[in-house]
Amino acid sequence: MDLRKLKTLIDLVSESNVSELEITEAEGKVRIVKSVGGVVQQYVPAPMQAPAAPAPAAAQVAELPAPAAPAGHIVKSPMVGTFYRSSSPGAKAFVEVGSQVKEGETICIIEAMKILNEIEADKSGTVTRILGENGQAVEYGQPLFVIE
Repeated sequence: MDLRKLKTLIDLVSESNVSELEITEAEGKVRIVKSVGGVVQQYVPAPMQAPAAPAPAAAQVAELPAPAAPAGHIVKSPMVGTFYRSSSPGAKAFVEVGSQVKEGETICIIEAMKILNEIEADKSGTVTRILGENGQAVEYGQPLFVIE
């Protein structure tokens, strides 16, 4: 792949909201992933052989490692929005790892369309993991907490 083209792709990823870009061409495959500290790139040259028939999409997905599901009860985001661990900046977080929670107790806030929605624990127990990052966007069904 042309270095100018590669540099342009890296610049586009670093300046946009795209977190990952993968392009496959005859010369090889380029995967650009935006990390916390900047952009990381990976270039894999194409093998020197006759082109094979493309694999079905289902087979390609099956090759990816399945993420390990955390043990315990998972509290998932009921909506798309911005995840907050406390009621205001500088305020104490609703829960920490090791906190005892009761069913119905507020454990976080998700801001959606300028409305702050209190998210309650749907099970009593101990918070063993906090999977959401404060101030980060969350998707519907995204795991936020693990309660055991």
